[in-house]
Amino acid sequence: MAGRIKDEDIALVRERARIDDIVGSYVTLKNAGGGSLKGLCPFHDEKSPSFNVTPARGFFYCFGCQEGGDVIDFIQKIDQITFSEAVETLASKVGIQLRYDDSGAPMQRGPGNQRPRLVEAHKVAAEYFVEQLFGAADAAAGRQFLDQRGFDKDAAVYFGVGFSPRGGEALTAHLRGRGFTNAELVASGLSADGQRGLYDRFRGRLMWPIRDASSDVIGFGARRLFDDDRIEAKYLNTPETPIYKKSKVLYGVDLARREIAKGRQAVVVEGYTDVMACHLAGVQTAVATCGTSFGDDHARVLRQLLLDHDQFRGEVIFTFDGDEAGQRAALKAFAGDQAFASQTYVAVEPDGLDPCDVRLQKGDAAVRELIGRRVPLYRFVLTNVLSKYDLDRADTRIDALREAAKLVVSIRDRSKVDSFTRELAGQLGMEVDQVRSEVYRAASRGPEPVGDRRTPVGQPEVAAPPPRVDIPSPRDQRFVIEWDVLKIAMQHPALVGVAFDELDDHDFTHPWLAAVRSAMSKAGGPSAAPAAEAWVVAVRDAIGNDPAAAVVSALAVDPLRLGREPDEAYALALLARLQELTCARRIQDLKSKLQRTNPIDRADDYNKMFGELIALEAYRSDLRKKAISGAL
Repeated sequence: MAGRIKDEDIALVRERARIDDIVGSYVTLKNAGGGSLKGLCPFHDEKSPSFNVTPARGFFYCFGCQEGGDVIDFIQKIDQITFSEAVETLASKVGIQLRYDDSGAPMQRGPGNQRPRLVEAHKVAAEYFVEQLFGAADAAAGRQFLDQRGFDKDAAVYFGVGFSPRGGEALTAHLRGRGFTNAELVASGLSADGQRGLYDRFRGRLMWPIRDASSDVIGFGARRLFDDDRIEAKYLNTPETPIYKKSKVLYGVDLARREIAKGRQAVVVEGYTDVMACHLAGVQTAVATCGTSFGDDHARVLRQLLLDHDQFRGEVIFTFDGDEAGQRAALKAFAGDQAFASQTYVAVEPDGLDPCDVRLQKGDAAVRELIGRRVPLYRFVLTNVLSKYDLDRADTRIDALREAAKLVVSIRDRSKVDSFTRELAGQLGMEVDQVRSEVYRAASRGPEPVGDRRTPVGQPEVAAPPPRVDIPSPRDQRFVIEWDVLKIAMQHPALVGVAFDELDDHDFTHPWLAAVRSAMSKAGGPSAAPAAEAWVVAVRDAIGNDPAAAVVSALAVDPLRLGREPDEAYALALLARLQELTCARRIQDLKSKLQRTNPIDRADDYNKMFGELIALEAYRSDLRKKAISGAL
């Protein structure tokens, strides 16, 4: 068992693994000014971005859920692995060979620690499958399948499509030859354990590598090719593993994520070949689920890539088959429509063709036109609802109106309710006032769920997460000056220098902020602070396991409320303002004591306190002048 990772290697990982690159593979980040980036938090649902990343200091912080830390902390939290596992994961991404100190206590290994090895196994497997597709005789069926669907060799190579040999143990033997253990092969989902030992999970199938947003291969989708395949399912996917969670994976996200962020558009298709067809036709925002229907976790992934919130709305376009199954899928998508701030659309080919068939039969331009002809998802669902009724009969028109009114009520954008009400009246051939009245009645009853938005019967309710401990907010007026002082000491320590040493815990009214000040002193103080990220890390190490450690990341990423580059005058003015507030509290305490002291019975005490009060008032006046002179 390996010992602890050497400290110098951990520092090298922090230096080489740029936090904006790592976080940016999960979240779309936009420039927030002051050297900070902002996006939607990947750790909780939010409508407006409160997740901040500051590359210069290598830290992130969410002002909504208070998650924060450096690049190692981010990987720990996003992949739910230990510190050592996160270091190993990042080291594999940036090409660092870690060294271990065998003299130290052994690090604790868990199942999550397998990630670098499992990712490497999938990388080797993907390369092997590609070699087989273009070299093995049995793979002719796979090449023919691709050719019949309009994909040449260049397309197959671009998407990494491969072929799994029919023998049953070829991949397992290949991976063993590359040094992977039986336990790693089973954990990866590439091999299964049978009565006679390990065998290949995928045999005689066309293989699509499934990559995460950082382009690591984490699983495969496998298409049936041969009639004698014992598994009749047309498609097989990698089972749930430590690195593959199908409810959170979107095929093609590695290729589409930058275009999704750039164009503020995501196209959700139904299969691997549909993703290929869209990308080759110029629709480079296409992704697909992997063996499961589109769900809340998938929506969360897209929202983070779209930077989806009320001020920056994009669009999510679903493509469905025109058959009954496609209509059911549309209803389910509409049930989850509330997850998006972006407008949701649906694109359906009139002939019932999927994007792959559209490209094959009508060409690339027809695929782009299919997406261009998108209609609001609401309108598509409404048309399907009305199609169930005979609108030539008065009684069934009323039934159609009542069901359709529920849809109108559930529309997320309230400004569009009236226009959709008029549209519904036109489709039903009714007076607008009659339709509007039914919509009002439906609204008074409250919107009913479309599809299944409730917890299924027999399923346990999901327990609410435990409440978080509140931390001082930079927007809280009680602590704003204290926060700003620590913030500039964290982000620009040279500006406050030795003047910061004059402060003590009495200058900070919140114990967590006082703890950060104390940690800065333990780390040598701002005047001796190392550069950028190293200073933040030193402060966090000095604070240890104190709950106030959560504040350190926030101070490192929160932009200064200045609108320009800070200078020494501004920094010293902040310190003066903080000391002025401390002085004001002392004055208030002293006045209270004076009011409670009898000037005749305790004349000496009274006169002493009165003299101290005069001195404090003069000191406070000097501090105020310093604060004003710094244009604070």
